[in-house]
Amino acid sequence: METVSGNLPSALRIEPGITAIIGSGGKSTLLKTLGLELMRAGGRVLLCTTTHMFPVAGVPWDGSSRRLDAVPWKPGAAHVPGCTCEACAGLVRGSICQAGVLDPQTGKLSSPAEPLDQLAQRFDYVLAEADGSKRLPLKAHAPWEPVVPAGTANVIWLIGASGLSKPINEAVHRPELFCERCGCELTDIATPERVAQVLNAELRMLNLNNARIMLNQVDTLSDPTMADRFEAALNRPLIATSLK
Repeated sequence: METVSGNLPSALRIEPGITAIIGSGGKSTLLKTLGLELMRAGGRVLLCTTTHMFPVAGVPWDGSSRRLDAVPWKPGAAHVPGCTCEACAGLVRGSICQAGVLDPQTGKLSSPAEPLDQLAQRFDYVLAEADGSKRLPLKAHAPWEPVVPAGTANVIWLIGASGLSKPINEAVHRPELFCERCGCELTDIATPERVAQVLNAELRMLNLNNARIMLNQVDTLSDPTMADRFEAALNRPLIATSLK
């Protein structure tokens, strides 16, 4: 197991193009943290979603002068100098923005109006949050999830360590599907072995065996050996971290 506290692009082997971030337990934090690291390394970075997400606070939005620091959006600092279109074509190197259609009722962004593969021609990195988890640390995927765009270069699958050892019906989004995939009851514990069993089943089911697996929130584990048990049961390379 590789434990990291920085240099996420290297640890996750991020290639230019579209990166889909899926799973649970810190996707929005990873989206922003990874995007800022890529920006600081000189990349032109776009943050977005293929489903729905709250705007990333402090990151300019969609080529306008509006900065989405709160829900609903409010006017803020000027956008990146030199931006001349809604999708931020012409961003200078070392820049970051977000795109999507804002729903004023929910305060959430949906997928950008322009297809992601076209946006990826103008940005070095397009980072997309590609499913939802209702802010729970663990999840099972419904048949329509995740929404991974065609031509995606990198898939990052996040798991929240804070859900390990908790009852499934408290820690898991879509707990019924989780139980179907590991043969347990809703009131059973989400052990590292059960979480790994469900993850391996979904990796095969979704044909995402090349996804990079990241265990977040390891600083919440009262028993650090649970991370080792999860890695052993998963039997795949694992990156451990505690994103802030």
